[in-house]
This record gives sequence, structure tokens and C-alpha cells, in this order.
Amino acid sequence: MDQSLLAPCGIFCPLCVAYHGYTMNGMKRKHTCTGCRDYNKKCAFLKRDCEQLRENLVEYCYQCDVFPCNNLQRIDKRYREKYDTSLIENLREIQEIGATSFINRQLVQYKCPVCEDIICMHTSKCYNCGYKKK
Repeated sequence: MDQSLLAPCGIFCPLCVAYHGYTMNGMKRKHTCTGCRDYNKKCAFLKRDCEQLRENLVEYCYQCDVFPCNNLQRIDKRYREKYDTSLIENLREIQEIGATSFINRQLVQYKCPVCEDIICMHTSKCYNCGYKKK
């Protein structure tokens, strides 16, 4: 799996609802997201407020001197509460085991039991076969 699909915040892009072409309320997006690193776009949650990321001074948030910053902590809190995922823990895991091993763990953790595609972390749905995780 392509490491460029591992966002600076520690989210593996194929787990994101936007990557599957949907909004959080289930509406189809005009354009499917191609990943947080593609075309050096500004992440709506982190990159717009972070000079280190905007200027490409760090590849992942854990490389920053102020990790975890207040912005990341705020987003991490929301992700822990809503999606049972910690971006800060993800980043520490990436730092410890490397991007490839982290991606492989994510592929196992979010593997659809029906079609073996990826289950979206935001909706608990497999957009390939329609399976919905309980």
C-alpha cells in the first residue's frame, strides 16, 4: 500500500469517508479525496493551521517539537470519542514501527470480513460490498 496515503496526522487515508467519496452525512461528494498528501493540498484540520506542515518541514506530526500540539490534541479527543481511534497513538506507533508496518496493521484491523476490502473508520461501512460493522 502506498505510504503517501498515510496522512501527517496519523490517519491512513483509505479509512477515511472522504477517500471513499462520501461526506460524513452520507452524501456523495463531487470529487473523491485522493489523500492528504496529494497535490500538497492543505488539510482542513491540521495543515492550514500548522506552519511546519504547510512548509513541509515535517512529514508527520510526531516530528514536530510541539507534538502533540493543541490542535492535534483537540482532533485526537474527537476521534477517540467518535471513532475509537487516537491520532496521537497512531503517530507514536508510526514513529515506533514505521509507516509500512503501521499500514499493514491498519489493513488487518479494518479488513472487511465479507469482501476483504477496507471498512471506513468514520462510518464502519465497507463501501465495496456494503457490509456494516456493528
